[in-house]
Amino acid sequence: MSTLEEHVDVGVPLDKAWDSLHRTENYPRFLEGVRDARTEAEGRARLDVEAGGRAREVEAEVSDRVRERVMKWQTRGAPDLAGSFSLQPIDQNHTRVQARLEYDPGTVREAFGGPRGFAQANAIERLVRSDLEHFKEYVEHGR
Repeated sequence: MSTLEEHVDVGVPLDKAWDSLHRTENYPRFLEGVRDARTEAEGRARLDVEAGGRAREVEAEVSDRVRERVMKWQTRGAPDLAGSFSLQPIDQNHTRVQARLEYDPGTVREAFGGPRGFAQANAIERLVRSDLEHFKEYVEHGR
């Protein structure tokens, strides 16, 4: 498994960032390739994703550690992905959003296509960084 960690500082209070992260239906506004997202029963989310020219449905189990402000997720079925978002207050009006993604590069390539090896790792890193920047715009400006 490979692990990727990235973060972004957003200009909103902790509670606003936390609430925004939990609005699954708005994921297409800031997650590249997500065409539709919805919350389902029992802590699950379903995302319609298009990546590498392939469309697929991904189901994930989501759990929260509210006191620590950590949201964890794990896909159910292929592709096997796991990750978390943790939020830390910087001050009263700023929050650090830390994203962690655990993935097997071969599994990601099989599921979504794309380059192999180092090129794929760089592509995933750029995608996560871009998604965090889009989240920042979304949470700060509603875009």
